[in-house]
Amino acid sequence: MKIITTPDGRLREKSEKVRKIDDEIRGIIADMRKLSLDWESKHPYELSAAMAAPQMGVLKRIIIIRDDMEDKKNASFTALINPEVIKAEGKIEKDYEGCLSVPSIYGMVPRATKVRVKAKLEDGTEVRIKATDEMARTLLHEIDHLNGILFIDHIKGVKDAFYEMNDKGDLIPVDYDSKIANNKKLWGED
Repeated sequence: MKIITTPDGRLREKSEKVRKIDDEIRGIIADMRKLSLDWESKHPYELSAAMAAPQMGVLKRIIIIRDDMEDKKNASFTALINPEVIKAEGKIEKDYEGCLSVPSIYGMVPRATKVRVKAKLEDGTEVRIKATDEMARTLLHEIDHLNGILFIDHIKGVKDAFYEMNDKGDLIPVDYDSKIANNKKLWGED
């Protein structure tokens, strides 16, 4: 398994609902955890906060979310199966987002600061989650993946919303017209 990146068309497809949590689904979740940590090990300034199954080319409604986004040493993730946004509310705030499937590009993305999500855990338990701020943003980002939406779609045409990381780990603005607007690979139009 590997993490797929733009322009791979599978990133733009809607994922199907998981009907049964079995060994196949548990294997997908294990692969997601491994790939997420492998990616992180090659990116010293970044934390792999979450991942969606479509990022491996598996069109199933599964995401994983890191249990502690402040501690890179804590490598545990919670899997959410068939997550669904019940309500997104609160202020709309812009903050930086990056994505394992959109290499080298970051964006200042507007998102709701509060979200309610229902899902199933790996053991089949149904849960309802109330999340705010960074966790709300992460959940919305990953659930977007399940619907074929990338974070860049929320800021397409916004010239001052795109960034790249320099070799010191700092985000610096990208010239939209030369690097973003007509980048067919980024938009999946190759």
